[in-house]
Amino acid sequence: MYLSDLYSIREVKMKIEGLGNLLVNSINTTANKVEDKKDFGGTLSELVGNVNQTQKESQKAVQDFISGNGVELHEVMVAGAKAKTSLELLMELRNKTVDMYKELTRMPV
Repeated sequence: MYLSDLYSIREVKMKIEGLGNLLVNSINTTANKVEDKKDFGGTLSELVGNVNQTQKESQKAVQDFISGNGVELHEVMVAGAKAKTSLELLMELRNKTVDMYKELTRMPV
């Protein structure tokens, strides 16, 4: 069985052109993402904001559990563990950044 038996030439051409547009769109999307890169300070600020948000969500889960708003104990424990892990990650990143800075200042020029 041949392709021409299943589709007309026009249908095949439309499918091929559709793939070309898909490729062009994904190249344009990738180019836009490259332009939207943040600097180190912006990335660090975003990370701190995310950790803060996780801490607030954990506090809200505890308050809702205490108030009896339908939050189960395991949900509170998961929220607390998530908040703790994100804070520990932030602290390790801070420590590594400080170590890197100290190492760079010790390098001879």
